[in-house]
Amino acid sequence: MSAIAKSTEELKNLISDSIEIEGDSISIKDEKTLRDRDIDTLIYSAVFSENDSVKEEAYKIIREVANQYGAVSASIHDYYMAIGRGEVDNITTPAVNIRGMTYDVARQMFKVANNHNVGAFIFEIAKSEIGYTFQRPSEYASCILAAAVKEGYKGPVFIQGDHFQFNAKKYSEDPEKELQSIKDLTEEAIKAGFYNIDIDPSTLVDYSKETLKDQQYHNYINTAKMTEFIRDIEPDGVTVSIGAEIGHIGGKNSTVEEFEAFMEGYLSEIPDNQPGISKMSVQTGTEHGGVPLPDGTVADVKLDFNVLKDIGKVAREKYGLGGTVQHGASTLPDELFDKFPQSNCCEIHLATGFQNIMYDLIPDDFRNEIYEFLKENFKNEWKEGQTEQQFIYKTRKKGFGPFKYRWWTLDDQYKTKILDALYNKFEFLFGKLNVFNTKESVEKYVKPKKLPFGAVKKVV
Repeated sequence: MSAIAKSTEELKNLISDSIEIEGDSISIKDEKTLRDRDIDTLIYSAVFSENDSVKEEAYKIIREVANQYGAVSASIHDYYMAIGRGEVDNITTPAVNIRGMTYDVARQMFKVANNHNVGAFIFEIAKSEIGYTFQRPSEYASCILAAAVKEGYKGPVFIQGDHFQFNAKKYSEDPEKELQSIKDLTEEAIKAGFYNIDIDPSTLVDYSKETLKDQQYHNYINTAKMTEFIRDIEPDGVTVSIGAEIGHIGGKNSTVEEFEAFMEGYLSEIPDNQPGISKMSVQTGTEHGGVPLPDGTVADVKLDFNVLKDIGKVAREKYGLGGTVQHGASTLPDELFDKFPQSNCCEIHLATGFQNIMYDLIPDDFRNEIYEFLKENFKNEWKEGQTEQQFIYKTRKKGFGPFKYRWWTLDDQYKTKILDALYNKFEFLFGKLNVFNTKESVEKYVKPKKLPFGAVKKVV
């Protein structure tokens, strides 16, 4: 178990063998001790210290140490633009949502990257996950960068805000207030080093309107407003990768015509010289987490690869974007994954499948304790007609936040099994998605800028 500092002075003393701190100057003086011991102290203090000043100090030190080490928070925008120009092809970047044991799980991804020369991979967390996993952007980014240092990974590190989603009910009551809430979260994320942001006003699409452009109006207008806001505050030298979405995941399948209607409206709202979005999320027939059957197993999904392929072709050839993005995919059958790189799909979002591995391999008594907690605290989410297995499957993602420390400090016999299984799954998926040996290609286009924690151009 790593030390957890109670004060900033104690934190600096605990890491003094490997890191020298003089005023605002931070430097690595013993890389081996840093990676063997002190990076663990930094991240455990960042996540679990009860002193907010310690957390803030740990975030800043981790960011600076990662910069100096060579693991640099970056935007994937220029890489996706290269895909749009046809200079890179036949890869689908895995974007992984880590809900629990974030530091250790991220380490497994970096291990796969080191072993297979991977450069195209993303760590992400959704707006909803930030809430129920108790991981603010600053903590999440610190976990990722600390994991990179621990595993000896050097190169661009892509951290992404997933589904920064507008709430349709709140938007109908006060559009400006809801827009401001998304701006506030986005600014917090960019300050933490999230240089990839997926804006999601697809919840505002109104299919009762007659024309496709009218249906997409509140979607494209708010995506344009958020694009302008991001370009205003992104640090100098960074072009944040912005994703948009035309089909709410779990709803009807997206069409080329909807995509073009969105793009027509969106491009009319942003200045000609301003970089816009780099990719487009579409609905292909999946649902987040999959659809649990009464016995708790997950229903087969009819995924339409032609949606990805057709919209992706137009996205690349007409608009120069990286392509389409697939959500809700981690519970799909293994044999489908090698089809994504062939379908103009530049990115795929993966979450629940890894969560399932984690729950399958924890001690029975710990799992049962979490399930009892969920039944007691989330019974208002138990829908009429749902079996207990369906309710648990849908809500157990909310068992990570309240039990965070227990997850992080599992006995080694359980933790090792979980992490080995996750490593194998990441390795399998990264291979199927064709991102082995993408390191040089990514670094050709992505030139990350070493920035301090909290950097923004200006606050709007």
